Amino acid sequence: MAGEKKNILVVEDDAYMLKSVVEILRRKGYVSQASTNGPDALDLFKNTSFDLVISDIKMPKMSGIELLEKIKQVDSSVPFVIITAFGDVPLAVDAMKKGAYDFIEKDQKLIDRLEFTIERALEHSSLVNENICLKNALKSSWQYVGETESIESIRELVDKIAQSRSSVLISGESGTGKELIAKSIHYLSKRQGRSFIKVNCAALPDGLIESEFFGHEKGAFTGALKNRAGKFELASGGTLLLDEIGDMSINVQAKLLRALQEREINKVGGDAPIEVDVRIVATTNRNLEAIVREDKFREDLYYRLNVFHIKLPPLRERMDDIAPLADHFIEKYNSENGFRVAGIEEQALKKLKSYTWPGNIRELENAIERAVVLTKSGQISPELFNFSDITDSRNDGLSPGMTVAEAEKKLILQTLEFCNQNRTRAAEMLEISIRTLRNKLNEYGVNKE
Repeated sequence: MAGEKKNILVVEDDAYMLKSVVEILRRKGYVSQASTNGPDALDLFKNTSFDLVISDIKMPKMSGIELLEKIKQVDSSVPFVIITAFGDVPLAVDAMKKGAYDFIEKDQKLIDRLEFTIERALEHSSLVNENICLKNALKSSWQYVGETESIESIRELVDKIAQSRSSVLISGESGTGKELIAKSIHYLSKRQGRSFIKVNCAALPDGLIESEFFGHEKGAFTGALKNRAGKFELASGGTLLLDEIGDMSINVQAKLLRALQEREINKVGGDAPIEVDVRIVATTNRNLEAIVREDKFREDLYYRLNVFHIKLPPLRERMDDIAPLADHFIEKYNSENGFRVAGIEEQALKKLKSYTWPGNIRELENAIERAVVLTKSGQISPELFNFSDITDSRNDGLSPGMTVAEAEKKLILQTLEFCNQNRTRAAEMLEISIRTLRNKLNEYGVNKE
């Protein structure tokens, strides 16, 4: 530590003591500046960068405690060490309550204690600063890119709710960045140093979900050859992301609800409950309210998950964010590959903004990655973006005299094409049931699933 040339402010009205402390610091390799009173020391602190302040507690004009309070108002991160006479220990303790890092008594062991306390205080300050830098880096890493009003509102909401334990429901189409928002909530919270565990509810068979969530004991079922911790147990103290929660079976929903309410789980085949401290973030690309009305999703679980709801807009509704997103991905893939792509040509940007982006941000990122790899340096040209379904917003296929039935057919078929033939998603966008959609397609002679 001593070789790092830390700058230390020493405040002491006793000339002999001041000289002694400055000499100790010089021998240990520190840079120091001295002051004999509080007001002068405060002016010096305001105009100079210090790593540590060492101050006597009783001084004329301004006491050490008063100086401590004023310095903390200027920069609360700088550690403050009090030097006190034996009879002033209660005052020193009061100073620590007000933010002093430690105090040292003026006795024969002053030199040893001072050296030890200085090193410890500077190490502590370094760790605090590293944590602040890490948190800022994490915040930057998980920031949701965009400048539109809707994205700014989402960003503000994430900042507000991150520190709470409340459950969050994130909805939006595939590729809109739901998992990114979930990670933002975790890494901006007090749980950032603990586990972030993801479970894809749509990918798990009903028979395995309970074991996956809650774990199992050895011999609980055929194939259970050893004890296994579930996702809730692994995520305890951290965050559990329930991805595509709308695809979870109604039977498992009841057990999930109990775990959320009781904050405890029972392993499959186990008897004793296990306490868990888990923050739940759930994502879905489905309309959970509609599924609740169809009795396919428990209403009580829906309200338990939906304490805060973040709805992510599709990229086609935030076209002004195309440019900052493109810049973000260019920078990302430049860094990963060592390329020097400077940006994107104006005509190429116009081409990006004329596309409907059914795959949302994920599709845009893939397109930019490909363009960066092919460009390597200079600017990305429009020829690198070839979209077969770029649409002219002035021509939606409707014309005067067209019957309602014809217009309905065009709307359904265009929506299905927009959804990449995903009938469930198309039905949700059209606000009709999947059965109605299937019947309409049979009517139009479109039978292929």
